[in-house]
Amino acid sequence: MTEAAAAHAQSNLPELSVSELAQAVKRTMETNFDRVRGRGELGRVMIAKSGHLYVDLKDEGATISTVMWKANVQQLGFKPEEGLEVVAEGRLSTYPGRSQYQLICDRMAPAGVGALLAQLEKLKAKLQAEGLFARERKKPIPYLPRTIGVVTSPTGAVIRDILHRLGERFPCRVLLWPVLVQGPEAAGQVARAIKGFNALTGDLRPDVLIVARGGGSIEDLWAFNEEVVVRAAAASEIPLISAVGHETDTTLIDYASDLRAPTPTGAAEKAVPVRAELIERITSIDGRLKNSLVRGLERRRTEFRAAAGKLPRLETLFQIPQQRYDRAAERLNAALVTNTRAAQSKLDRVAARLRPEALSQDISRRRDLLARSAVRLQPAIKRALEAQRKHLDASARMLESLSHKKVLERGFVMVHREDGTLVRAAKDLSSGDVVELTFADDKAKAVIDPPTGAEPAKTKPKGKPGGDQGSLF
Repeated sequence: MTEAAAAHAQSNLPELSVSELAQAVKRTMETNFDRVRGRGELGRVMIAKSGHLYVDLKDEGATISTVMWKANVQQLGFKPEEGLEVVAEGRLSTYPGRSQYQLICDRMAPAGVGALLAQLEKLKAKLQAEGLFARERKKPIPYLPRTIGVVTSPTGAVIRDILHRLGERFPCRVLLWPVLVQGPEAAGQVARAIKGFNALTGDLRPDVLIVARGGGSIEDLWAFNEEVVVRAAAASEIPLISAVGHETDTTLIDYASDLRAPTPTGAAEKAVPVRAELIERITSIDGRLKNSLVRGLERRRTEFRAAAGKLPRLETLFQIPQQRYDRAAERLNAALVTNTRAAQSKLDRVAARLRPEALSQDISRRRDLLARSAVRLQPAIKRALEAQRKHLDASARMLESLSHKKVLERGFVMVHREDGTLVRAAKDLSSGDVVELTFADDKAKAVIDPPTGAEPAKTKPKGKPGGDQGSLF
């Protein structure tokens, strides 16, 4: 091809922007490498604040930048660590901002997982399904524990490091429960130690527990992956801090404990505050309290002024309501006129039916009716009064005929005791009783059967009340 032909062919190429060219490369790569699976070693492991995982998947000849989004990171059954060999699965894509390709990973697993690691993952899934690792089960660590219980080997450097750091920060009472931290009997001893501390009462009961061991291989730390240890840690009523291995080591007790410390020394630091710092902090509180009120008031004043400056002007607030008011006022005048006219029309229709002649005729008719009723009313009243008078006279005559005075006029006498009760039979009286005799015209007193030799009582003169007491015999 001659230079002219090459220049002509080059001139026929479409002209693309950098972004368009980058997107074309991205589409080509995602189409040709829709799904890939690679094996390599993790390097530059970083979990961003957003929760996304950024790592380098590498071997001795190449490195591929790998990204795993937050939703997939939460599903990982292991902790990605630098130097760990893994198998990553996903799709290849590009990041146009840096002109580099990357693996968008949605699955990742340790490469060549052995029987021990597989067993660990299976047990972890089982305990997690039971809720032993749930965040809501975590208990807060007391700020100033009086007694700390430590479960570890009595001969290792771990207990010395813990005691040394506690002495530096905030000395307190430490109870050591010696156990094996490695070997087939270690798991049972650690579990019994945790249960034993929880069984203590009174002053001996610790306020917080520390289960600690130094670093080692996964086989050395395996006792703290045993189910019996994990269940004992989860069931502990005393807040428990796990400090097994180095910062990069993770065992199942770390998930079940209330707080994980990276090292045994770190556990001592998390268990107690620094005494000197606490004293200094308490000393400075008084000064801060005095100044906080002034600063708070000044800040509120500044915020109030800033908020007041952002408020709209009063005339702006009232513009729209004022327009609505003006429109309503216009409609109100028209409505008043319309309602007045309607009321006037209704009044005219009613007034047309209210003629003076009709009212005069109705009043005359009612006056005649009233006059005729008055003429009939007087005789009716007289007849009613006469009938009531006759009925009253008959009742009076009947009452008089039934009166006891008529009986007394025929010669009968009523006998009463001094208390006013009526005597109905002679057997109701006894010798010496004083009685009152009621005649038709007067009353007299008498004594029943006066004793022999007594002077008879003089008879009371007729018609004169009072007098001497008489006798019936």
